[in-house]
Amino acid sequence: MPSRDATTHWEGDLQSGTGQVTLDSSNAGQFAVSFPTRAGNPDGQTSPEELIAAAHSSCLAMNLSGVLASQELVAESIDVSAEVTLGPEDGGGFKISGIAITLRAKVDGVDADKFAELAATAEKTCPVSKALSGTTITLDAALS
Repeated sequence: MPSRDATTHWEGDLQSGTGQVTLDSSNAGQFAVSFPTRAGNPDGQTSPEELIAAAHSSCLAMNLSGVLASQELVAESIDVSAEVTLGPEDGGGFKISGIAITLRAKVDGVDADKFAELAATAEKTCPVSKALSGTTITLDAALS
């Protein structure tokens, strides 16, 4: 399997410095980052937490599609939202304090209980969920 890469160029100190994150593998874009926008109003800039949310939501949507396929099910649609929260770390600094996943899908041929079971399996086996296993992840999954 291929690896993917991104780079960040940063100038200045934490509070007044700025950076540019470049998605190198895909060449999909370059995004501004700064600590004040990370810890406050995004003001048109992204953050590590938003990039993690994007990675987690897209990975889980793909993984759920695969879990459904293993049961010979195909979703008409899957919508995944990931809310990544930055919080203070005991002893100073910051940590990702939680990730709240909201998952809605339209899937014929499955009841709500079975869908919840399949969604939980998808979350537990999602590569990004595994990478973030040191963080509290909550899942709200339902058929739409």
